[in-house]
Amino acid sequence: MGVMATFNTTRNKDALPLSPGQKFRLFFKSSTDPWPFMLAGVVSGIGQADNSYPEWGQGVQGYAKRYGAAYTDAFVGNFFGNAVLPSLLREDPRYFQKGTGSATGRFFWAASSTFWCKRDNGKWGPNYANVGGNLIGSAIARAYYPASERTVSDTITDGITVSLEGIVGAEVIEFWPDMVRQHKRKQAEKLARLAAQKEAQDAAQNPSTKSADPKSQQDTKPNSDQNPK
Repeated sequence: MGVMATFNTTRNKDALPLSPGQKFRLFFKSSTDPWPFMLAGVVSGIGQADNSYPEWGQGVQGYAKRYGAAYTDAFVGNFFGNAVLPSLLREDPRYFQKGTGSATGRFFWAASSTFWCKRDNGKWGPNYANVGGNLIGSAIARAYYPASERTVSDTITDGITVSLEGIVGAEVIEFWPDMVRQHKRKQAEKLARLAAQKEAQDAAQNPSTKSADPKSQQDTKPNSDQNPK
């Protein structure tokens, strides 16, 4: 719907690898798009309603802290997971959309993208950059989260949670085109039904007059061969 940013998605299975500069530009574009700001607003709103991290309080100040933390989490994770580590490890940060095959196969393809990726040499292997970037982002986040959240357990849990959340995003990107096509097909069928109903109503309200059969009509023209009396 033109809302969720999918800059790091490609349908070309044979796409050329990205240079380090392209990976950093991809990170910058996806981090400055309106989508992550909107998503941070939703996440911080849910946190405000749940009163997560009560040390931050409520009101405008509490929401601002939650909003800043949510956006910073995404920015830092994106920076390391889609730019720095992919450049160092020569991994492709993009999601390669499958688009064909069974729904089950596509589902597992999308789910595996969090932990399995294409490399710059064309081969596939573990997605160290994505998982490592999420863990690094979670570790850096301890600096601005409340002191009660600065444990090793919280760091690992948050990093893994973000990685698992990435599966949801991959599933949406994989199957969203199908949902759009199905919606358009249903809309076209609905419009066709409405058009047919309107045509039937118009025909019922204005029935056409049948033209008379010319064979049933008598020839009223005078016979030129007969003399009038």
